[in-house]
Amino acid sequence: MDFQQLCTFETFKQLWNHYGYGGNFEELIEREFKRIKGTTYLDHAAATLYPESLIRDYCQDISSNVYGNPHSHNPSSRLTHDTVERVRYRVLQHFNVTPEEYSVIFTSGCTAALKLVAESFPWSPQTQSDVGSHFCYLTDSHTSVVGIRGLTSGRGVVTMPVSPQEVESRAKEAAPGEDVSCQTAHLFCYPAQSNFSGLKYPLSHVKGIQARRLYPACVHQGRWFVLLDAASHVSCSPLNLQDCPADFIPISFYKMFGFPTGLGALLVHKNAAGILKKTYFGGGTAAAYLSGEDFYVQALNISDRFEDGTVSFLDIIAVNHGFDALYRVTGGMHSIQQHTFGLARYTYMLLSSLCHGNGRPVALIYTEGQFDSPSTQGAVLNFNLMDSHGQIIGYSQVDRMASLYNIHVRTGCFCNTGACQSFLGISDQQMKRNLQAGHVCGDSIDLVDGQPTGSIRVSFGYMSTFEDCQKFLNFVAECFIEKPVTVDQNRLEKLKAVTAHEGSFGDHQVKIPNGGRCEMDEKEKPLEASLRGCGHKESNSTGGTYSLTNIYIYPIKSCGAYEVHHWPVGPLGLLYDRGWMVVNRNGVCLSQKREQRLCLIHPQVHLPSNKLLLQASGMETISVPLEKGTQMQTCHQVCQSKVCGDRVETVDCGDEAASWLSDFLGQPCRLIRLNPDFTREMKKRPSGAATSTSLSLVNEAQYLMINRASVELIQKLMSSRQEDSEGDQLLDTQNVISRFRANLVIAGVEPFEEDNWSHLIIGNTPFVVTGQCGRCQMVGVDQETGTRTKEPLLSLSTYRTGKVTFGVYLSHQLPESRTTPSVLSTGSLIQPKQHLP
Repeated sequence: MDFQQLCTFETFKQLWNHYGYGGNFEELIEREFKRIKGTTYLDHAAATLYPESLIRDYCQDISSNVYGNPHSHNPSSRLTHDTVERVRYRVLQHFNVTPEEYSVIFTSGCTAALKLVAESFPWSPQTQSDVGSHFCYLTDSHTSVVGIRGLTSGRGVVTMPVSPQEVESRAKEAAPGEDVSCQTAHLFCYPAQSNFSGLKYPLSHVKGIQARRLYPACVHQGRWFVLLDAASHVSCSPLNLQDCPADFIPISFYKMFGFPTGLGALLVHKNAAGILKKTYFGGGTAAAYLSGEDFYVQALNISDRFEDGTVSFLDIIAVNHGFDALYRVTGGMHSIQQHTFGLARYTYMLLSSLCHGNGRPVALIYTEGQFDSPSTQGAVLNFNLMDSHGQIIGYSQVDRMASLYNIHVRTGCFCNTGACQSFLGISDQQMKRNLQAGHVCGDSIDLVDGQPTGSIRVSFGYMSTFEDCQKFLNFVAECFIEKPVTVDQNRLEKLKAVTAHEGSFGDHQVKIPNGGRCEMDEKEKPLEASLRGCGHKESNSTGGTYSLTNIYIYPIKSCGAYEVHHWPVGPLGLLYDRGWMVVNRNGVCLSQKREQRLCLIHPQVHLPSNKLLLQASGMETISVPLEKGTQMQTCHQVCQSKVCGDRVETVDCGDEAASWLSDFLGQPCRLIRLNPDFTREMKKRPSGAATSTSLSLVNEAQYLMINRASVELIQKLMSSRQEDSEGDQLLDTQNVISRFRANLVIAGVEPFEEDNWSHLIIGNTPFVVTGQCGRCQMVGVDQETGTRTKEPLLSLSTYRTGKVTFGVYLSHQLPESRTTPSVLSTGSLIQPKQHLP
């Protein structure tokens, strides 16, 4: 496909299914944002745009109500006070916490919130006998965070900039022993999302620092507090503070709603509220004081204590309408994240694949990944353009040309010198030389000695459209590419493959070749036999037989495997496979992506006693019933959960199982099972399936099948890669098999031959192949130890040229008239049918 074919909405929809918010998105834009018609606004990370209904409703509100000073007690003042308190609650509700957990202090913006923490934190100076407090911040931080050191340095506090890589690379496996006598307070600050590149840092860092497992907390005694700079993150992404209970969270509302400006907030955790100390006290912050004597008692409520003077109450009332408009227009932050990430991802794919006529790339993109998931990348794209000789084009030139096309972007270093230096490779000495050459923050000097001093950033908001992407890409092609415009098809196909294997990317899969590694032998002919002839026996191209060597069930999703040799097939797949799952305190499913120790839990199904046994090292074995009895129905709560985007109805398995799991995993969690009365249908009916396919708590299909020959090939590749790496433990074939967590393992097949099958029969049970299994970092978890490595994902990705799939999904085709249950047994012969050419 050429550039013009790629730059169409049809292509975009093939790559990403989440666009708009239901209904007619174009009508929504015309209704709410008609003032930007003809403008391509791509600077939402700096300030997003407000919908017209927000301003209309706000103006109607303040025009029809009398809002007085909330410090008075008359009716108009009480109305203001109650409305402000309602907005506080909505802010907390938006981040999934309660007033019992957090307080909201309104400020003039995110910077003011940061300054409040800096001035109120109980810093201890470094002395000969005491190391004192540490102020630590990620080098990829906003100026307003780094600026805290201007205050701490004057107080004798140790300042430690920390690179993003150090946080985990210098971590310790177990938190060091705590000296309870050392209560020195330290502060670690990091952004939930980089305002430079849009990279989302792990929210798990919050607990890791607080528990002193991560660097630098792991090497310094004392009490560690975390400030999570959420200003960039919350503009287009949900933030659940139940998962990352940071002590301080500064935000600005104009980045979320576009209006009001000049208003932000600091969310303070109840466990950290008591440490903040003030010196200045303004109106409304005192419980009592004397003017003629140094006597002052602070207000008991932390919000009252830190909101000096009268808050900007009319702006706070506007925030209420901001939430109303946001949810009314979009439905919520998850929808915004899906919409905006899709636009950013598409723009990244095309921009990074565009080339000049001589084949040289057009853009140098500053990113840590490949925009493969909205959980790790925000709707921000940072880059510089290059000419056909590979030389950087100054960002000021691009900015001026963009203005001619009425395209609004941001250029420079974006108040983030640390990230700018890191991505552009600018040393501290070069930064100082640039200053001597006359370059200062915010100016138009974009090149010094041919090297860039900054870059270009485009960012998307919830009202951004595909046309914004299209106009920007056409602008680049028209103004900065030496014709003819070409596309690096190999790179584009690799990026498509990344999109295809991500489960959150919708149903569309982009199919790419396997680089010739799995081609069919020329002598092989398509298998013509009908699968309905169950007595017919097929053989493979080498004359051997296909057979089933292993059967595994995983009763609890993401927990250890239970190997069997004969097992009944139920209506949802192997009986009791993925019938249960572990959820955290918020009802969110836990997987090995978040909690690797799940693999150390070994459930066993004991059919004679109708019990599921829970076993783990160091824990007593407990059991829960396999089937829902009267007791479970009357005593245990029925709740709603989600699996791979599907809402499922589940039943809680009781306090004993919850306590057992919580003790073993070290976090509050519960065991739930799929409600037998609930039917979860497969999103896509398999081709050739006569009836709909019902699923348990599996991700995508009833069965996952892998080929032992494919495993052995990948294992050999890993071994060859590891021979040159000292200290790396070689993984045997069985270890690799366990990491892929398949239900069925087969033998007698060429490597990856199973990718070409459309149907098969195992024993006398027919199956249809529903697709290939896209792999993620979860296959790096050693199922025996719970530790994580880069393999086998790294070798698989290298071998398959970026197509990170392994194994195929199956659904059974059991006739409704069958009266006896089907049973799968190891050693059964397999009759495959390949795709017809």
